[in-house]
Amino acid sequence: MTKEEKAVIIGELSQKFQTIPYFYITESTGLTVAQVNNFRRMCFQRGVEYRVVKNTLIAKALETLDTDYTSFNDTVLKGFSGVLFHPESGKVPAKLLKDFKKESGGDKLKLKGASVDYSLFIGADQLDILLNLKSKQELIGDVIGLLQSPAKNVVSALTSGGGKLAGILKTLSEREG
Repeated sequence: MTKEEKAVIIGELSQKFQTIPYFYITESTGLTVAQVNNFRRMCFQRGVEYRVVKNTLIAKALETLDTDYTSFNDTVLKGFSGVLFHPESGKVPAKLLKDFKKESGGDKLKLKGASVDYSLFIGADQLDILLNLKSKQELIGDVIGLLQSPAKNVVSALTSGGGKLAGILKTLSEREG
């Protein structure tokens, strides 16, 4: 690979890392050709981009970012690496990895590290944590729901209480007459 080709790949990766805040770095050593093809098919079906890239190129692309990814250098960027990108959710690649492991019946595909909204997760043991992370939209929805709940309760109490009060007044007025 020439220096120009490497520079193009580093530029493409830098652009992806800047525009997509969700990426996972995996190791797929030991997968058969059929398993790799199946994994790529699953990625395509779920809108996840999967690229196999040299660790040095990934490291150079990460150096161009504002976030500090130096902790990836010692553990994550060793061995054979593939990068998963998803433009909308940090949970989709985690679910994909979990489903692939279940389907293939093995641990040959390993999570080495991930960046979700520029927070770093290092190690295969982080997969369950990544599966349970809520997206920004989900958290905003939860906050809006919590904020609306008291207002809905007050309106509900006022409307139901108003009907009861009117019924009581009507009953009392009929008794007097």
